[in-house]
Amino acid sequence: MIVRVAKTAGFCFGVRRAVDMAEALSRGHGSLYCYGEIIHNMNEVARLERGGMKTALSVNEVPDNTHVLIRAHGVAKAVYEAFEKKGCHIYDATCPFVKKIHTIVAAQCAAGRKILILGSAGHPEITGIAGWCRDARIFESPAHLEAALDSGTILPDEPLSVVGQTTLNRMVWDVSVKILKKRCTNCEIFDTICNATDERQAEARLLAGESGCMIVIGDKKSSNTKRLYEISKTLCPQAFYIEDAAELKADEISRFADRPIGITAGASTPAWIIKEVSNIMSEEMKIETGEDFAAMLEDSLKPIKNGDKVTGTVIAISQTDVQVDLGVKQTAYIPIDELSDDPAYNVEEHIHPNDEIEAVVVRVNDVEGIITLSKKRVDQLKGWESIEVAKEEHTIVEGTVIEENRGGVVATAFGVRVFIPASQTGVPKDESMSKLVKTRQSFYVTEINRQRKRVVGSIRAVQQEARRAAAEKIWETIEVGNEYEGTVKSLTSYGAFVDIGGVDGMIHISELSWGRIKSPSEVVSIGDSVKVYVIGLDKENRKISLGYKREEDNPWNIFTSKYAIGDVAKVKILKFMPFGAFAEIVPGVDGLIHISQIADHRIARADETLEVGEEVDAKIIDINDEKKKVSLSIRALLTGSGEEDAD
Repeated sequence: MIVRVAKTAGFCFGVRRAVDMAEALSRGHGSLYCYGEIIHNMNEVARLERGGMKTALSVNEVPDNTHVLIRAHGVAKAVYEAFEKKGCHIYDATCPFVKKIHTIVAAQCAAGRKILILGSAGHPEITGIAGWCRDARIFESPAHLEAALDSGTILPDEPLSVVGQTTLNRMVWDVSVKILKKRCTNCEIFDTICNATDERQAEARLLAGESGCMIVIGDKKSSNTKRLYEISKTLCPQAFYIEDAAELKADEISRFADRPIGITAGASTPAWIIKEVSNIMSEEMKIETGEDFAAMLEDSLKPIKNGDKVTGTVIAISQTDVQVDLGVKQTAYIPIDELSDDPAYNVEEHIHPNDEIEAVVVRVNDVEGIITLSKKRVDQLKGWESIEVAKEEHTIVEGTVIEENRGGVVATAFGVRVFIPASQTGVPKDESMSKLVKTRQSFYVTEINRQRKRVVGSIRAVQQEARRAAAEKIWETIEVGNEYEGTVKSLTSYGAFVDIGGVDGMIHISELSWGRIKSPSEVVSIGDSVKVYVIGLDKENRKISLGYKREEDNPWNIFTSKYAIGDVAKVKILKFMPFGAFAEIVPGVDGLIHISQIADHRIARADETLEVGEEVDAKIIDINDEKKKVSLSIRALLTGSGEEDAD
């Protein structure tokens, strides 16, 4: 006899999560109430109640100020509010996939849309979903839906939003959606059937089609188990629906020994019940290979131990866990905080359904068939290998800086923490290292101690190497006249030093501005990006002289393009001398008004008729291009002539 057990048989992700929470909370609290049956399996509920959990079928059964667990099927919003008023501490075991439906219907209802739910009326999950919106309409079959459309209960142009029970038969959903799309013009469809349900039902179809007999294990109240039985019965008339080993009729099943026997179990069926069934079958029949059914089941469970490295396929992703199929009977999951050490890790970007994923087994719960995994521990194991290779081969490592401490910063690379001392961060002593946090950085691994789990890195070493390489490239190509984009690194009294990409050059103070300045800080600051050009080179001593001021900004050129001899300009008196006064014609160009050209009468000093800062009209009477000097006359505008010799 050949017996085939569905890989998907037994606890689903949501049920496993709820049972796990119930066990943990029962141990941690003296009094724990569960609102409603935590899952649809009376044997498992009884086991949990023996462990200290109490089941309450109404809010009033739960005392005030106690700990209450919300069942896996979820509840209405009003239930949460009622427990909050009673001062209860709420723990939510609602399946994440069901929780998502609550969010959808609440948002769609708030947007003014009518909610249609496809599923079993009266089922706890449906009751809970309906409690997150107003006036939800529930339809159990396509025929029921069509009748509502024909009678006008649903109007063709009504704004509708449709969700389905997570365990709904895929065929029922597809037919119903087809009807709605054909007959309704304003309908939003949300496919909320759980992936695990689809896979479980698909496997049941395949198994039933190849079997002479099907055994479906699960509670009679379990909606998903009932659908597995319906699917099995359709394809394999000899289908048996049992809740536990006590209902197994092994002698009746043995009549079908000439064909394979298929076994599946509902999402609320614990591994220990499946095992009990296997033990009963082992007493009555032997597998044709010589192994009994229990041995075959044990083999399908594959003995997995803590610390084992495993590979599986991502089945589902929630806000708290990633469910993984390891090809064994147990349900495996990775808590979100076991995915990565990187605080910037984005689950949606890195993890997708059907992805293959490696992990380390952290804990195996043999009773419930639950395996807890850690991806980041695998990354760390691989990471140590990558880190060691990087040090040995002196290759650059990319990592994210996650925190700053007194001695430096900590980065993660390949899942391994790397300490970078302050002196190796590349950050100047007077600047904060906090600017590196949450940034990607390149560094060399300089020290490894596996026993102490200590890795030391250096960002500065990478920067220095890059700077040296850039400097060599610049010295190979640099010529007088070359232009560069640079950064001001430091200032002195005589100029500014600029990094032009690995090489420092100096802008003399005289090359910073066409005007007179007392300090380079009047023109540039440390950290400024500046455009410079090479005006002098000493390759032997590796010195570069840079220019900053541009010819197009030359005040003399601006002056000569605007004025000529004989023109009148508005000038500003700058200072007095014994022989006259200097006045600004344009910024950067001054002219001399000789004392004889200030007034139409003889004066002893310029300040007899002029004041510093005063603006007056003056005539340009001479321009010396070679010496860049200009002669001005106020007298010429008073007498009509400015040609009298100066005294």
